[in-house]
Amino acid sequence: MRIGSQVLSANKSILTLPSLLASSQFTFRFKSFTSAISSSSRVSRMASEAPSPSASSSSAASSAIDFLSLCHRLKTTKRAGWVKREVQNPESIADHMYRMGLMALIASDIPGVCRDKCIKMAIVHDIAEAIVGDITPADGIPKLEKSRREQEALDHMCKLLGGGPRAGEIHELWMEYEENSSLEAKVVKDFDKVEMILQALEYETGKARLCSFFLKYCFLLSPIWKNES
Repeated sequence: MRIGSQVLSANKSILTLPSLLASSQFTFRFKSFTSAISSSSRVSRMASEAPSPSASSSSAASSAIDFLSLCHRLKTTKRAGWVKREVQNPESIADHMYRMGLMALIASDIPGVCRDKCIKMAIVHDIAEAIVGDITPADGIPKLEKSRREQEALDHMCKLLGGGPRAGEIHELWMEYEENSSLEAKVVKDFDKVEMILQALEYETGKARLCSFFLKYCFLLSPIWKNES
């Protein structure tokens, strides 16, 4: 039995891109999306009319697309810890954050903790890694320097989004997590560790050999959690 198990016991339609972009449904949904993400956009005409977007709403939509395009890197950047342990086809940063978001969604209510805030925090806590990558302790970068780089990246991403209340919310959630300054941040940090351990167990039930990982966290996880409480 592997050490991880001992420790934890545990009709399709095909669309081409041109045809999709040309479809009336896509056009309608895209316009709805750009309208929703623009704080200055308002419905002012009948549905039968063909509205011309204002310069401000077009700019806001463009900023949002630029921001989301940058966030695409989170889907393609592999988690560095698994790469270093030579796991085949390891998860991406976005994979990790998505399951953390699900953990927050299905978690039991905790007195004094806002579940919606935990969900949002889970899906933005590693967002700066779209620019700086997944920096791990093995990289030898001091914690303060890592934090500085990530804050700089976050500031850039919020400016790319065009500022405003949504960018401000992302920045505030990230800082709260980074500084471990709220009950929600403490809960999400626990989700971060639990998701990582669960992922390691899943890899080990496959072909990966992660004895060193489980031995490390078997002895070190309690002190780590204690220091962050």
